Amino acid sequence: MEAALFSSREPLSVRRLMKLASLDDADQVRDAVMTLRGLLERSNSAFQLEEIAGGYQLLTRPDLRRSLERVCQIRHGAPVSGPMLETLAIVAYRQPICRADVEAIRGVQVGEILRHLLDDGLIRLVGKEESLGRPFLYGTTPRFLQVFGLRHLNELPMVESLAKPAGKIAHPIDADNADGTSRDSSQEEDSE
Repeated sequence: MEAALFSSREPLSVRRLMKLASLDDADQVRDAVMTLRGLLERSNSAFQLEEIAGGYQLLTRPDLRRSLERVCQIRHGAPVSGPMLETLAIVAYRQPICRADVEAIRGVQVGEILRHLLDDGLIRLVGKEESLGRPFLYGTTPRFLQVFGLRHLNELPMVESLAKPAGKIAHPIDADNADGTSRDSSQEEDSE
């Protein structure tokens, strides 16, 4: 299990870890995760095991970031601009939401920003709205959770002014692929 976590670039779900470690049930995985987490902490390892984006991921300790950047000359992706972050926050809190509603909140056109967020894998199309023209609805992805260090969307701080309005009806594009897009999602999804 440790080797699988070390080699994975994405969080591994309990279900995926069960398969990789040939374990019989989720409790065995959780016990193994807790054991590994304890071993890493006691040995003052450079790694820590975190629950993130509906799974588990082996990460380097935050206090080692500067050392790693100097030694490895790690390049980070392009930073998220202020307008992109505002748009992403609106999508995260109000999902599913259509472009027109995001534009109404921001007061500017956001088509290009939404395309960048889609390309970066932070948002995705989650359905179509029941209104004239049936515009696409946007929601966040498991990558969004991973980037922002969240296990579930319900860990977002509550901001009452961004609460989703009642009465929105959506037709899902792919109901089987709804991980990371529902504030009340409590099911673990396989992140293969």
